[in-house]
Amino acid sequence: MWFKNLYFFAFTRPFEHSEEDLEKHLNEHLFTPCGSTELAHFGWVNALGKHGHSSVHSANGNFLICARKEEKILPAPVIKDMIDEKVNLLEQEQGRGATKKEKEQFKEDIIFELLPRAFSRISDTHAYISPKDNIIVINASARGKAEDLLALLRKVLGTLPVTSLEPDVQADEIMTDWLVKKDLGAKFQLGMEAEFNAVGDDGAVIRVKNQDLESDEIKSHLDADKYMVKVALEWDESLSFMLCDDLSIKRIKFFDVIQDQNDDINSDDIVAKLDADFALMAGELNRFIHDLLNEFSLKTTDLLEND
Repeated sequence: MWFKNLYFFAFTRPFEHSEEDLEKHLNEHLFTPCGSTELAHFGWVNALGKHGHSSVHSANGNFLICARKEEKILPAPVIKDMIDEKVNLLEQEQGRGATKKEKEQFKEDIIFELLPRAFSRISDTHAYISPKDNIIVINASARGKAEDLLALLRKVLGTLPVTSLEPDVQADEIMTDWLVKKDLGAKFQLGMEAEFNAVGDDGAVIRVKNQDLESDEIKSHLDADKYMVKVALEWDESLSFMLCDDLSIKRIKFFDVIQDQNDDINSDDIVAKLDADFALMAGELNRFIHDLLNEFSLKTTDLLEND
């Protein structure tokens, strides 16, 4: 339940779907397993997993949802070897090379033949929508996965007016100024890990770990016109994380002082525990995202279009 990696997007128009309406739309595209000759399936599952009974779980006005993807695994080298065999056989039987169209047909036939025997890879991607905070927060390690969930949600709702948040000044410049000008907000503390890039596509990349980011060694990198593009931070004595210059969040770790708040809930009541954990997590993340965006002079409500 506790999110580990974040991509978050702001709505450009208020999200006005109720829990019931959202659930109705998601239920029109529930996940079903791949058939024997299908490459992939993508759909919605119970928000609380096997312990839930609904595609939407609501707590304190936040809507938790979960998308599941099944993909058949077909190793590319195997397919290539089988295509080469067919091409060689064609050359032996007809004394000519295979055309591009024939090679494409060979590939289609081979995939169709292998699919019933292929292993499946199943992955779940959780997200929650906070209409009050005007954001959707996705627990994904890669932007592509986050955008896949947005695309599926857009498909079932008909429209999904969301956008990435971008500061007026480049994010890496602002992040670098936290070290140069020491103007990082009071709720944030520097960790001991960062990545620095020099200007230009071929510029040097410096990664440091277990390093005081205010040391002379780091200052020398800054003096050499390197910009901080990733940095480990702590927030409000509640969580630690790695911030990237696209404002994505990696490796979130909630401190015990947060997770222990729900220890008094009966462990046998799994649904109650999941509900309490989600409510607590979403509340903390909403505050965290607000404070983080403030460091970049951003507000999610600024992106709402005027009627």
